[in-house]
Amino acid sequence: MELKCVLMWLLFGSIKGNKPEQCPDLPRTDLVDVDAESYSLGTRLYYDCDDGYTRRSGQYSGIRCQLTEGIASWVYKEFECVDKKILLSTAAMTKSDFVQKSERKTQSPAPQKQENISGFDQKNFCGPPKTIPHASLRLNNQYYVGQVLHVKCQSSYDKQLPTSGTLTCKKVNGKITWTPLNMRCTNDSSKSDEWPPQTIEPGQQEPFP
Repeated sequence: MELKCVLMWLLFGSIKGNKPEQCPDLPRTDLVDVDAESYSLGTRLYYDCDDGYTRRSGQYSGIRCQLTEGIASWVYKEFECVDKKILLSTAAMTKSDFVQKSERKTQSPAPQKQENISGFDQKNFCGPPKTIPHASLRLNNQYYVGQVLHVKCQSSYDKQLPTSGTLTCKKVNGKITWTPLNMRCTNDSSKSDEWPPQTIEPGQQEPFP
């Protein structure tokens, strides 16, 4: 009985230890453009259809970075953005379904392994997600330890240098925090709008879903 309890404790400890550790929220994103060249394991991103387009009923717009055969890969669900005008016509929709099904036979949506991508650890990071016609990626609200983000002031708020920088989510002495960013985004050269530091203290981390 005692051995069984020890084994269970080791099992749950191993599972818990393998979960990605969440980063604190970004200080603010209303004046900046945020981009990344790679994404940590566990990251979830979502596609939004462009104006005039909508996803088909029942489809899921989310993707997730996870290990597939030892390589970090994006896992995709079937998803496409269709012209709203087409959905208003039964005949046009039927024709569109036939064309889209033919395209899906030659373009399998998932999983997508990293190919010819260098500069980052392919066991712990996924590269840029694939492009979907008439769709764009929504700004992510949750990142994980090791994530590097490139931040740039929007064109109307770049009146004071520096106007770009890099944020890295790190765990130091038990605290998860974003590295300091000496960057100002403002439309007035005499004023500054600095990014305050964000930190998650030990014990504050939210459970990974």
